[in-house]
Amino acid sequence: MNAPTSILAPIADLQLDSVSFEHRGQSLLAPTSLTLSGCRRTVIMGPNGAGKSLLMRLAHGLLTPTTGRIYWQGPTPVQAMVFQRPVLLRRSAIDNLTYVLGIHKVPRAQRKARAYQALDTFGLTSLAHRPARVLSGGEQQRLALARAWLLNPDVLFLDEATSALDPAAIKAVEDAVMAFHASGTRIVMTTHDLHQAKRLADDVVFLHNGQLREHTSNETFFSAPRSSEGRAFIQGELVW
Repeated sequence: MNAPTSILAPIADLQLDSVSFEHRGQSLLAPTSLTLSGCRRTVIMGPNGAGKSLLMRLAHGLLTPTTGRIYWQGPTPVQAMVFQRPVLLRRSAIDNLTYVLGIHKVPRAQRKARAYQALDTFGLTSLAHRPARVLSGGEQQRLALARAWLLNPDVLFLDEATSALDPAAIKAVEDAVMAFHASGTRIVMTTHDLHQAKRLADDVVFLHNGQLREHTSNETFFSAPRSSEGRAFIQGELVW
C-alpha cells in the first residue's frame, strides 16, 4: 500500500485543559487534562460507557466541552476522522471520493485520476462503480480510509474502526493505519480490542466512568498499569 505524501513540518500538540462534558445535567466526562504530541499512535481504551468516543469527538472538535479548553499549540493541522459506521453518500464508491475532492476545490480534470489512485491504494478499484452503501463492512471502512487518504491528514482519528469486522478486514484496516503513520500522520484511535492496542499503540489513554485514569506508554500500561481499574481491565475482568 502506498502511503500519503510524507509530512515534513512537525504536527502541533493538541492540548486539553480541564475539559469536561455534561448532557442533560449528567456528567459524562470529568475534568480532563491531556496532551497529544508527536507523530504517535495514541489508543484510547476503557470499558463500555467509559467515555472513549466522547473524548475522541471532543478532541476532533465535533463536540464543544462544557468546561475547559481544547486548542492546538501551533497551526491547526489537517484532520480526518473515520467512524465505527462510516458515513457514506448514496452514490458509487468512486463518486464518494470525487465529491470530497470537489469540496476541497481540486480541479475537476484531476478528480477521477486521484480518486482511482486512492481506490487502488486501498484495494477497491474493482468496486469503483458499486454503490458505497452495499459494500461489506470492511470495504466500507477501507473506502472511508481512502477518502481520508485524499486529504493527506496530519492527524487521523479512528473511532472503533474495526469493530464487528472479520480478521481479514481488520488486518486490511490496520495495515492502512500503519501506512498513514509511516507517512507522518498522528493516529488517535479508540478500540475495545486489547490485542489490537498492543499491536498498534505507542501510548494508551485509559478511561473509566468518564475519568482519565492513566496516560502512559504501551509497555507500561500492559505490563504495570498504575490504576486498579487498568489492572482489572487488561486481566479481562468486568470493570464498572
